[in-house]
Amino acid sequence: MQLQAVDVVSNISPEDFKQKYYNTATPVVIRDLAKQWPAFTKWNWDYFKELVGNQKVALYNNIKSDAYTPINKADDYKTFGKYIDMIKAGPAGWRIFLFNIFDYAPKLREDFTWPEQYAKGFVKRYPMLFTGGESSITHMHFDIDLSHIFHTQFVGRKRVLLFPFEEKDKLYRKPFEVLSMADFSNYYNPEKSKVDFEKFPALKNAKGLEIILEHGDTLFMPAGYWHHMEYLDSGFAMSLRAMQSSLSGKLTGVWNLIGMRNIDTLMKKTIPKPWYNWKQKKIYANATKAM
Repeated sequence: MQLQAVDVVSNISPEDFKQKYYNTATPVVIRDLAKQWPAFTKWNWDYFKELVGNQKVALYNNIKSDAYTPINKADDYKTFGKYIDMIKAGPAGWRIFLFNIFDYAPKLREDFTWPEQYAKGFVKRYPMLFTGGESSITHMHFDIDLSHIFHTQFVGRKRVLLFPFEEKDKLYRKPFEVLSMADFSNYYNPEKSKVDFEKFPALKNAKGLEIILEHGDTLFMPAGYWHHMEYLDSGFAMSLRAMQSSLSGKLTGVWNLIGMRNIDTLMKKTIPKPWYNWKQKKIYANATKAM
């Protein structure tokens, strides 16, 4: 893989942001955006446990989904308080994803402001919390609704690997899914890396970006950007989503959510093995063309 560092700015004017990053669909980390929010100092494990500790949440482990795994199927359930106790105790490869903590603690919405100076079309009903224990992994994917993401890291550090959507064939995208067939776990550590360049040779030519997010960092991920995340410490982040301004972008996101996902679910239920075999042939054919 051919990787470069994500641009990092301490602050940036809306005009420069739109010209250099939004209009060119280029990721950037804004260091000071969240530091002015009350959430920057208020949000921590104890505060969240006090507010929603009794709420039952779905947990996901590090095992990569296979051809027969239903979309977003949880691997376990715990109360949020017990989950926090578990990941605070030490490395724990469990994460919570798409948890709308704000439905259970609406006052948290008062602790941040929507960065509307940088983008319009924010889906204000759905700010989302993403939580993971040290060593937990979010495997390579792109967001199905194709929205722009402002992803702010709070407690802990997180390593992020990014690729433009156009690199999808080199990343061995599964047809009718938002997932890569390849495993990028510990890609940065030669002794622990699960990246298999023999099985997935096109990965060698994939051009991407990487960054380590720390407390207060906000990562702008343009619509469709592939991302793989590994928690270096137990921590959490919040994602704010903004719909694309173009009609075609919105329609493609709707198709992914309603059409593509439902077709894949139906085929996995009715003819899982032939469906998987067809996908595998398609994946490798596309990768060969991309090399």
